[in-house]
Amino acid sequence: MTPSSPHAPQSHDAPWWRHAVIYQVYPRSFADGDGNGVGDLPGITSRLDYLAGLGVDAIWISPFYVSPMKDAGYDVTDYRDIDPLFGTLADADELIARAHAVGIKILIDLVPNHTSDQHAWFQAALAAGPGSPERERYMFRPGKGPEGDEPPNNWVSIFGGRAWTRVDDPDGTPGEWYLHLFDSSQPDLNWDNAEVIEEFDSILRFWLDRGVDGFRVDVAHSLVKEAGLPDWHGKPVMAGTGDPEDPTHAKRGPMFDQEGVHEVYRRWRRIVEEYNTTGDPGQDRILCAEAWLPSLERTMRFVRPDEMHQAFNFHFLEVAWRAADLREVIDDSVEAADAVGAPTTWVLSNHDVVRHATRLGLPVGTVRPNGIGAGSVQPNATLGLRRARAATALMLALPGSAYIYNGEELGLPDHTALPDHVRQDPAFHRTQGEELGRDGCRIPLPWVAGEPSYGFGPEPDGSPWLPQPLTYGPLAVDRQEGVPGSTLETYREMLRLRREHDLGVGGLTWLEGYAADVVAFVNAREDGTPVTVIANLGEEPVELPEGAEVLLCSGRLDRGRVGQDTTVWLA
Repeated sequence: MTPSSPHAPQSHDAPWWRHAVIYQVYPRSFADGDGNGVGDLPGITSRLDYLAGLGVDAIWISPFYVSPMKDAGYDVTDYRDIDPLFGTLADADELIARAHAVGIKILIDLVPNHTSDQHAWFQAALAAGPGSPERERYMFRPGKGPEGDEPPNNWVSIFGGRAWTRVDDPDGTPGEWYLHLFDSSQPDLNWDNAEVIEEFDSILRFWLDRGVDGFRVDVAHSLVKEAGLPDWHGKPVMAGTGDPEDPTHAKRGPMFDQEGVHEVYRRWRRIVEEYNTTGDPGQDRILCAEAWLPSLERTMRFVRPDEMHQAFNFHFLEVAWRAADLREVIDDSVEAADAVGAPTTWVLSNHDVVRHATRLGLPVGTVRPNGIGAGSVQPNATLGLRRARAATALMLALPGSAYIYNGEELGLPDHTALPDHVRQDPAFHRTQGEELGRDGCRIPLPWVAGEPSYGFGPEPDGSPWLPQPLTYGPLAVDRQEGVPGSTLETYREMLRLRREHDLGVGGLTWLEGYAADVVAFVNAREDGTPVTVIANLGEEPVELPEGAEVLLCSGRLDRGRVGQDTTVWLA
């Protein structure tokens, strides 16, 4: 078998963010500390020992700021305080301190593209009227037509409908329009405005001073819009990479990936570097970009040496469950990252997409749906979980950093039969149900099978903010802990072995000579200690190399061979 090496190993003492496993906590759905049916910061703090036992290096917490919750906290009214739904600043300080005490770093979500329409700045803009400094903080424009009753351009919202809403002037007459790429309650900020730039400098420092280790930046590619806001006939989407050759694709519009965003992140990089003063790479503060872009090369421009540290690799998340596709996206990812000296950052699930345990149960090649409902084609749950475990074992054996989404370590599927009346995603409501939205992947976690709400919290009536399916009971933490081969214990073992063998800083060498539906490679650290990884996506079992020691298997071996939809790690 002839090896080929697309990626060289890094130093064992590389900065933590180049090889970390980071766990996304969606706070509404992780753990409820006060019994109101919604997860909160004390709930997260109460489960830190669980996360430390899982073996993660850091957690990224989705927004917990003061918010009217029109978009589950991604509509912020105060970036320097905690919404009472989630707790207090004192709770945040305790969470940060206790996480650090058990060896876990804290990243928090930053939402710089837009605020809530209840934010003090936007309310001041409404009161001040056209031409005022207050309105210059946002994207207000006069309408078209003799009466100004047509929007300034033809852009549509990612959540459906127009991307513009008209306001009344202070005297009560119809006035200007404001831009909102998302819900009408989320007006876009004007990143050509010095006050906006300075305000976010201050917000970064506020949280860095409180001890956070970095920021995940929401829709990092959308802050700056093309000058003149020209018409565009594409349809922007929430989450998707698409075809880089298609000029009408959603991520090539005038509201995405403009050159000006890079100066914003160079400025932010300088700020976080002010806090990286010890010279210890284990203490670096970092920035991570959420940037859904049509090519890896465009994505990796966000992680050039003077910009962000990481960017999510959504091309890996989007790839079809085919060996050739996987090899291609891994090769392309490593090449694009190495070209700018950045780590590759792998991910399979998050709060915006159907969980991979569900979508991998759909026929191979199915376009990733934006939600699955009772009337949708239902996935094969058994097949989906088997493939999900194999996909995760493949991902966690790759060099670079990796993100895992809360609950995936339990093998949780989406809730694929949510009644429409309980759905809360604004995408569902603004499209009149055409898009089912993201609620299905945001279901509260099950901790104890026999308790109300499966131990999510002390809800007296057992009713969390979104209903849990019956399938969550057997997947609860207490049903999997200590059970050999359970998904939870398999994740724990993967993370233990990944750290023991320094897979995050290893070199990647492809192994040739396997069937076309097999992905096989060696990950070897600087001292040459190799781990061989074989992922079999084909029907024919794959023989193990002679004398190989099985370190880990995502499923069961087939009479000592690697069966279909199974990944094995070998020494």
